[in-house]
Amino acid sequence: MSTESWTVSALARGGSQTSLQTLKFSPYWWEAAPPQAGLKPLPARVDVAIIGGGFTGLSAALTLLRRGRRVAVLERGVPGFGASTRNGGQVGSGNQKFRVKRLIELHGEAKAVAMLKDGVAMLDYLKELVTREGIECRFQQSGRFRAAMRPEHYEAMARDMEDLRRYAGVDSFAVPRAEQHKEIGSNRFFGGSVLPGDCGLHPGLYHQGLLHRVEAAGGVVLGQTGAEVVEPGTAGFTIHTARGKLVARNVIVATNGYTKHLNGYFDKRIVPVGSALIATETLPQALLDELVPKRRMYGNTNRVFFYFRAVPEDNAIVWGGRTGHLAAADSPRAYAHLARDMLQTFPQLAPYAITHGWSGQIGYTFDELPHLGTTPSGIHYAMGYCGTGVSRSTWFGHKIALQVLGDKEGHTAFDDIAFPSHAFHAFAPVMVPVVETWYRIRDTANI
Repeated sequence: MSTESWTVSALARGGSQTSLQTLKFSPYWWEAAPPQAGLKPLPARVDVAIIGGGFTGLSAALTLLRRGRRVAVLERGVPGFGASTRNGGQVGSGNQKFRVKRLIELHGEAKAVAMLKDGVAMLDYLKELVTREGIECRFQQSGRFRAAMRPEHYEAMARDMEDLRRYAGVDSFAVPRAEQHKEIGSNRFFGGSVLPGDCGLHPGLYHQGLLHRVEAAGGVVLGQTGAEVVEPGTAGFTIHTARGKLVARNVIVATNGYTKHLNGYFDKRIVPVGSALIATETLPQALLDELVPKRRMYGNTNRVFFYFRAVPEDNAIVWGGRTGHLAAADSPRAYAHLARDMLQTFPQLAPYAITHGWSGQIGYTFDELPHLGTTPSGIHYAMGYCGTGVSRSTWFGHKIALQVLGDKEGHTAFDDIAFPSHAFHAFAPVMVPVVETWYRIRDTANI
């Protein structure tokens, strides 16, 4: 263990300034895959311009390039700077926001089942893409353990797992509290469930792999080239950027939680929500075996939930949750709440170092569903993954690209779901921390 660092216990208390030197305020994943910043010439004309260089944009670009289209991907900063390389690398089926019965209540059985099956297709597509393209991103079908924070959560989760199997064919099994030590070295929970088909990957390497495949196929990925205005015309669109303008027959907006002042249509529909993560130093093998014996992805049933995973290649643990709202991203206090959750779950980690703390923005929608489609002005879009973006973004990018091509295989169960706005959308980002604080109080008070 480290002797001059932010230990888990020190960070949970707020720490001391003497240990600041060893805490990096950048994503853990960048150690193996730092974002690439090369500037390239801006083309005058392309078939499709994609705004946003994350998983959605690169997935869409790859599909279009494989169909012979000329593609430019425009990124405001360095490609990969945003949420695509800042997440936890957990890959699920995309069916994690609503219980099955609630989804049926909201949308009817036929539509709910179609969305659930699309969720399964998202995970299957990502597995197939990684294999087909030979992307080395430490992909593993590890399974996911979702821990019950209360006894009643365990019972509700067991019923929901039964519904997932019935309606969408998703395999799972329940783990009672008496047996949860086989899944997790903590007494904090009241059993849980395992989804054995869920996966994990290294998001930095995955993004890097997609980027390399896009460039090898002839695509142009342009960093420091933020789109400022998208102007429709008779022959397509003119995109005005910080480095000049280009003309494209079609435009795809794929900016998710980093959508800001590009188009009023999106500003009214996407709410940026902060997400934060921390990573530990390399842990002893025996300790990792005790805490996470099966190296699964992990989450829980709180309203304001936390999630975590092992990084087997590095013997480290990455732990995530919502941001600490009262501190800047380069302040240790922004991550103290994550360290406290880690310490309550695994007190064995108290003396070990936290080496990285970082944050990013996820894109939330008012109905908590992802959306893809076309704006009234003809701009295609895919966004709003609500915190489960690795599989959703990859699949939505592929599907919106097919829709641009007019391919019937681009159809999804989400096509005809209205993308809702809200009368008070301008106040939504301000209200997010208030709502989350209230949810934390309810989680703590068991109400």
